[in-house]
Amino acid sequence: MNQAGVNEKFKVSPFYVFFLVHSMQTGIGVLSFQRVLAKSAGTDGWISILLAGLIVHTFIWIIYKIFSIVPGDIISASNHAFGKWAGNFFSLLFILYCFLLGMTIINSYINVIHVWMFSEVPSWAFAFVFMTLIYYIITGGFRTITGIAFLTVAVSYWLIFVPFYGLKYSEFTNILPIFDHTLLEILKGTRSTSLSLIGFEMILMYYPFLKDAGTSQKFAHGGALLSTLLALLIYMVSIVFYSERQLELTLWPTLTITSIIEFPFIQRFEYIIISWWTIIIIPNMVIPLWSASRGLKRMFDIQQKYPLWVMFSLILLVNIFFFDIDSLYILNKIINPYCVSFLIIYLPLLYICLQIKKSKKRSGKVKVP
Repeated sequence: MNQAGVNEKFKVSPFYVFFLVHSMQTGIGVLSFQRVLAKSAGTDGWISILLAGLIVHTFIWIIYKIFSIVPGDIISASNHAFGKWAGNFFSLLFILYCFLLGMTIINSYINVIHVWMFSEVPSWAFAFVFMTLIYYIITGGFRTITGIAFLTVAVSYWLIFVPFYGLKYSEFTNILPIFDHTLLEILKGTRSTSLSLIGFEMILMYYPFLKDAGTSQKFAHGGALLSTLLALLIYMVSIVFYSERQLELTLWPTLTITSIIEFPFIQRFEYIIISWWTIIIIPNMVIPLWSASRGLKRMFDIQQKYPLWVMFSLILLVNIFFFDIDSLYILNKIINPYCVSFLIIYLPLLYICLQIKKSKKRSGKVKVP
């Protein structure tokens, strides 16, 4: 039985999971993941990306296996596996993760705007504008969020051709040597790529909003595959454009590549990229905060707007009193590796516990002759 109790008119077609997953994975991390990855795995960073993609597909498979046993969301599954109190505790941890992820993405993008465009505008002003837009989208319902995710992917894929402009200034021997790093270094690179490929786990909250949800698994895998290939493409372009040492020292490699593009009518092309990135980043902000507020609504039986008000107030206060590069560094460190490690441990544990309960239930129904 689906304990989340979602009316059929609020559900979306399974096909849209492709856009929900892909739009969530393609965001702020695409601008900067190359630098951290180059420090860990260098020219073998492409192996780390492929390995990270494989791990993402594995966890998507685990998520759908969990919901094949307990249809609903992570709150239903956790309560079924561990009981009400322990289950709610783990659900609250996931809700906290969603909130911190949303806040990290918002603050990271505000930091990009500060450095590249409007250094004098206070961060709380940008936060207030984003909060107003996010609140408007979330209160429109999950179908509105899905429409935004579809639209951002549809209108933004022209940007994929922009990094190729740097290829005419590239040195293709920079890709050598290959297989020159240890397994430990490649695994460290995989961890550093996680901020670019996380987001698929939001399925844990919006699964009840999918029509014929079990059939959406192939679309979730498709969205994750496209995100992996996109990260691989951007990294390969970056590794031949920069030297390995340059890549390690460049804070936002993707933006720096675009800064070499000039037209007679516009000199700072990266301003267009950063402005357009606002469209790309909206689902990254909206989906985690919707998931957090939806989880609190489910757990405490309150209207979703109340936890939204609290979360938005906290984000605004952080931007007024605490916003600096150090606080942003701390937020990123909380998300990766601590929150990511929690998901890596918790999801397999949840699946194993549900399988054990399912096996015991089956064995209990067997009549002894």
